[in-house]
Amino acid sequence: MAIWRVRTAEGERLARGPLDGGPVELLEGTLDGLLAAGSLDAPAAGRVPDGAVVLAPVEGQEVWAAGVTYAASRSARNDESKGAHDFYDLVYDAERPELFFKAAPGRVRGPGEPIGIRADSGWDVPEPELALVLSAKGEIVGYTIGNDVSSRSIEGENPLYLPQAKIYRGSCALGPAIVPVAEAPPADELEISLTITRDGAQLFAGTTQTALLKRGLDELAGWLFKALDFPAGAVLLTGTSVVPESTLKAGDEVTIAITGLGELTNTVEVV
Repeated sequence: MAIWRVRTAEGERLARGPLDGGPVELLEGTLDGLLAAGSLDAPAAGRVPDGAVVLAPVEGQEVWAAGVTYAASRSARNDESKGAHDFYDLVYDAERPELFFKAAPGRVRGPGEPIGIRADSGWDVPEPELALVLSAKGEIVGYTIGNDVSSRSIEGENPLYLPQAKIYRGSCALGPAIVPVAEAPPADELEISLTITRDGAQLFAGTTQTALLKRGLDELAGWLFKALDFPAGAVLLTGTSVVPESTLKAGDEVTIAITGLGELTNTVEVV
């Protein structure tokens, strides 16, 4: 059973339910409390009321991201910079991974909410990624789907523009729910797919496999926690190898699916 966050008439709550059926029973406690304790187990607290709205599966958790973890990502980053920088090759082979801050918890968009593209950018893409849900001790306790929406044109101008290319309104979406590690397929056997629809027609479709990741998931989590503390846990996006060549436009619909983790769908708006 997946762990959901929902909004009810009485406030935001945790819930449990199947991925294909949605949340059915409320849980006691908070996501912050569960990740601080290191477990997603929580006692039931009644039925999910009618009209509950599914939220992004994040509470007090910062969202971080790893870059250049797939060979295709290394090539794409070199292409967007027109070959002007070789450090994408260097970081791909280095011991230390590229890790960057992606979103404060209050800025994360959930299922059905709009994701954003910058008005001052000319090339904007979704990046479908496996997201690790980490306890306060840095343990991987669950998985969810992440969308690291990015401006490739801004980042390609200068690598020092990375924060502006990656961090802005609507640049991060998570969902639909958290699947505990014990209930998910093996992490190295997941297929990640991305579909973009425009005006009712498919604009792009692509897939990849987590088996192509250059770095181990525990390795990435370990580097994130080397010199940082996350009392309420954290979420870490693990990188992408599906990068569309066409740019997103307002009104596009983006769907990311990962084996055993469901689907995350968002529409696009200009911010």
